[in-house]
Amino acid sequence: MPGSKSNLVSLHEDVTNDTSDLSEMKISDEKGSVEKRTKTLTEKNGYHDSVYMNAAKIFQGIHTEKRKDRILVRYGDGSVPPTLTFKDEYSQHVSYELAFSALKYQDLLEEILLDSCVYPCQSIPDELTSLLVVMLYDLQDRKFQAREIFDEEEPVAEVRKTECYLYNFRTKLAAALARCRIKHGALSIEYILPETVRKQEQRASALPLCVWINTFKISLQDVFRDLKKKGFTRVESVSDFDHYTYCMDQHCNDVLVFPSSLKEELLNLDLFADCKLLLQDKSRSLAVHSAQALLNTDDDIIVAHVGSHLTIAHMSVLTIHSMSRIFVCGVKSSAKADELRNLFNHMGCKNIQLLHDDFTEIGPTDPRLQKAKVILLLPQCSGLGVGNPIDFILNEHGDAGLLRDVLQGSVSEDKLSILAERQLNELMHAMKFNKVQAIVYCTCSVYPEENELVVKKALESGVEGNKIQPYRVIPPVFSACSNSKGSTETFFKMEPSEISSGCFLAILAREKDPSENVSVKDILARAAAKGLLDSTVVQKSKEDEKKQKVKQRRRNITGSGIVPKIAEFLHHQTVSSIKAEVPVSKAVSNVQQKNVNRTDSYVQLKKSINPISDTALPTVLKHTSHLSSMGKAYDRQTLARKPRTERKRVVLKPVVIVLPPVITPYLSSQGNKPRVSSARHCFHGWTEAKGSSGRILPPTVSKVVKPAVLSCPRPWLQESSNFALPLYRRPVKVAGSALPLEERM
Repeated sequence: MPGSKSNLVSLHEDVTNDTSDLSEMKISDEKGSVEKRTKTLTEKNGYHDSVYMNAAKIFQGIHTEKRKDRILVRYGDGSVPPTLTFKDEYSQHVSYELAFSALKYQDLLEEILLDSCVYPCQSIPDELTSLLVVMLYDLQDRKFQAREIFDEEEPVAEVRKTECYLYNFRTKLAAALARCRIKHGALSIEYILPETVRKQEQRASALPLCVWINTFKISLQDVFRDLKKKGFTRVESVSDFDHYTYCMDQHCNDVLVFPSSLKEELLNLDLFADCKLLLQDKSRSLAVHSAQALLNTDDDIIVAHVGSHLTIAHMSVLTIHSMSRIFVCGVKSSAKADELRNLFNHMGCKNIQLLHDDFTEIGPTDPRLQKAKVILLLPQCSGLGVGNPIDFILNEHGDAGLLRDVLQGSVSEDKLSILAERQLNELMHAMKFNKVQAIVYCTCSVYPEENELVVKKALESGVEGNKIQPYRVIPPVFSACSNSKGSTETFFKMEPSEISSGCFLAILAREKDPSENVSVKDILARAAAKGLLDSTVVQKSKEDEKKQKVKQRRRNITGSGIVPKIAEFLHHQTVSSIKAEVPVSKAVSNVQQKNVNRTDSYVQLKKSINPISDTALPTVLKHTSHLSSMGKAYDRQTLARKPRTERKRVVLKPVVIVLPPVITPYLSSQGNKPRVSSARHCFHGWTEAKGSSGRILPPTVSKVVKPAVLSCPRPWLQESSNFALPLYRRPVKVAGSALPLEERM
């Protein structure tokens, strides 16, 4: 044991030099080569007193507890959850970082305290041991230099007392650190860590940064232009990274990927300050893109957990061109609701509604959620697949115990069982919503107990009932540029690596009902949501659909009435009653214009000098053009082939068709037997004629034969035995088609 002052000084210098090696880290790139990259850090001057207190509270809850027979350093009672109060996001982040660092080096720091005889101390109670360990790590990280005190800082008595105590023993502490380094044969304290922890840190430090574009505020092309002005170059893939470069993500068409070394510079850009670009783990972007691909234009979506406000905002951005609403469950306090609303307003999100109830407390028949067709379920999980556990905890409001699990490389069986049971209950509750058509289930876990097994148990439970279609697992669809190489069967999985975090994604969709017909509107909406169609195609389809509805409405007005039915009846009568055509008179040029007036029940016909004009056609023919479309088409083709001089010689003539007598059941004055009417009725029609060239000419007009005068022209109108006869029609042939004329008998 060194006893001289010179030895202590030399040891102190060695510790000072050795601790500087913390800034050097080995990073393995995508090609497998290993290189040293020196990261220049600004000189650390310490933190505010509140940061130390919060870090001590976090460490108190996550520190590794040892067996009673091996406990040498006591941390007091940590059964009561600590109350954390952060000034801002920076203070929150550095508090967790400081606690996580103290956790990684807990064994080393305890050994230094015991070897230097700084612990135990009568003036430092067990409840402040966590603060003692946290501040010792920060002191050696500052190379045992004094902390800079800020004037505006509010002092904390416990922090100042512990800091003064450690600084007075800084020489003994430095010597103890040097002895530990020599004992482990480590060039720096990071080499004292287990191999698995070092590899995890290297992977986390090399993990590319994923950011998504807030299209509420900026377009994709504008982002490319701004980044180009800042000196960034776009490359094809992550393997092409070379400092100031970036690339598009292969799964999500609004996600950009940057090298990890540019994090500080990126966060200082105006694009990030104005919430135009937002940094978030890729697993959440995969989840929201999968959910958005399942939505129609006016479908709502349920977000089962508050989680990260970035995930909710990203979901809102992806539904910018639809009428969808996003319901977020579990916003318990009004203060939290106000905070979220301010964040969403700052990002430009307008279609988000916050619900106070937890997801499992909301009934499937809740009237607010009847239009919801998709549920986004991001349950609390072990999270061992994440690259940066601190960012995950802060963004997802996760459990700080994740830090301890990451260091251990595993989760206890009891904790894993509790998490899996909770996840299964939430997934089964989501399947009870009858109106919901799909569920997106996503975790950052590497355990099958939280992933495939949960989905399998939920599908086997049959909680959705027999009255509706069951669920099945389908592959996820991200966008038109999707290239999901990491998918296995119907699940999508990404293993933790140096280029991506771990992720598990499952899409549960109801089986299609064979009797259900999907409308064109829904098909186009889904295609547009997947990026297969642009907005102009969708808008054009909507206009075509409106026009089709108008045509259908007009068709229903005429097609559902009595006219088509009468036309069908008259067509059959024409085939059976008309056997021959009446020849047309050749004297057509001297016929003057006449009006055949409708007498009693006869139709008035009009003739013009120009017979092929629209005014020369009968009024009945005009209003029933749809009944003889084939005949009219033939007439138009015939007339179009005739010379103009030949058309002028064509004149229409009425013809006479005599029908058999009709029995009228009116009662005579001599008895109750019906009598046979001898009345002859006149019918007007049009027949075909042939020209000199052998071509079929338009119908000509023949003579009109008036009926014989009856003693009682309309006997059926007389009141006798309350008889009223219906309306009858008899057809005649007009250029190969049936023409109805009215007759009342």
